[in-house]
Amino acid sequence: MEPYFLAVDFGASGGRHIIAEHRDGRIVLQEIYRFENGPVRRGGFLCWDLDYLTEQLIIGMRRCSELGLFPVSVGIDAWGLDFVLLDESGARISPAVSHRDPRTAGIYQGIFERVPEAELYARTGIQMAEFNTLCQLEALSQSCPEQLCRADAMVMLPDYFNYLLTGKLCQEYSNASVTQLTKAGEARWDTGLIKRLGYPERIFLPIRRAGGVLGRLKEEIAERIGFSCEVALVPGHDTASAFLSLPPEGAGKLPAISSGTWSLMGMETEAPVLTEQARVSGFTNEAGGGEKPLLLKNSLGLWMIQNIRKEAAPGDSFEALCRKAEDARIDSMVDCQSQVFLAPSSMSGAVRDYCRKAGEQVPETAGELARVVYRSLAASYGAIFRQMQELTGREFRRLQIIGGGSKADYLNRLTAEAAGIPVFAGPAEAAALGNAVVQMTAMGVFSSLDEGRRCAAGSGGVRVFEPDGRGV
Repeated sequence: MEPYFLAVDFGASGGRHIIAEHRDGRIVLQEIYRFENGPVRRGGFLCWDLDYLTEQLIIGMRRCSELGLFPVSVGIDAWGLDFVLLDESGARISPAVSHRDPRTAGIYQGIFERVPEAELYARTGIQMAEFNTLCQLEALSQSCPEQLCRADAMVMLPDYFNYLLTGKLCQEYSNASVTQLTKAGEARWDTGLIKRLGYPERIFLPIRRAGGVLGRLKEEIAERIGFSCEVALVPGHDTASAFLSLPPEGAGKLPAISSGTWSLMGMETEAPVLTEQARVSGFTNEAGGGEKPLLLKNSLGLWMIQNIRKEAAPGDSFEALCRKAEDARIDSMVDCQSQVFLAPSSMSGAVRDYCRKAGEQVPETAGELARVVYRSLAASYGAIFRQMQELTGREFRRLQIIGGGSKADYLNRLTAEAAGIPVFAGPAEAAALGNAVVQMTAMGVFSSLDEGRRCAAGSGGVRVFEPDGRGV
């Protein structure tokens, strides 16, 4: 019997525990537990409920025992940007404030007074956005400076969960890279930048690239879940894990959209792209799960659809909402990059207000709302795709959509039409698949990460959508 591996994928709207197995030359995935997630209001801030998420982590791991599926290792990936502070004893002394909290509104102007925007981009390769970790640290230094004074470590969320499982603190590179505080293309903090910004250097843990084993489960954790195993250091940022589901030969050649709550379009590159054109166009350079960086551009993604479904059609599946969108008759569009859709009190209301102010037909039904958003997302993808071609000087022949959004057939068809090229949709569980590839490589199933990636890319689940205008 082949060994089992457990990939735990925390998403901003939900998480899942997935058992992976290398069988007959393929990586086979089996979802064994799923849970919902979302920020909650705590102490005046929009926060993640870490006690709830920790309990969900344990419940899902215990589910392995109940099913008789005992993994040899577990790896954890999650969304980026957000963090907690720990004191000298390792106790949590700050809430995990969500990047959607409005505390960071306009705060980057004060940062630019100390470090000009163009210099910041040249140093870090990261595009400025109000929700970045850097802006969150700046807001924290103003609203709760006592927390920074007490802090001994800043820990990104996947690393925090690894710490709870093993007792070992480690800052994994892919998540460190999105903080806007590391050297572009290098697995080290920009200490000169940190000093200029006035943050305590002691809180920034040494950075380690993904791969290998972090440690073994603590005894009390093993007793709670019914087994013990290794904890592998996988790419903590789910986007970095997701791109490992693509073949390694795609560097600079295969653009993809990691489609989930956020949508990130980009590709692996040989080196960070730090040109003024890249900065002005809104592209960012993050660490990938392997040796190569990722050139990406961010969009709000399915966050908008998730909220519309919750508000206007809570009884519908996403597939049913897609069908309603196809059947609707409305041609209004919104700007999916607009900050008004980042954390509105009502997404449906925000979409209607945007259309009303733009003088366009106002969507009323759930199907009309979904159609407006799906068409707007596809238009945004098409625009970013053309920017990528211009920035890289390449003409791409295909675009791959990975992650949960790859299951939205209507959006896939619209995207193929907007980009004017075939869209290859899948795998849906890309982050879990890439997570598993790193674990399997660490445990000797694959001789190299590239071998594992080729196996993942050939494990099926990809469908092709031609740009023939269907669904538009």
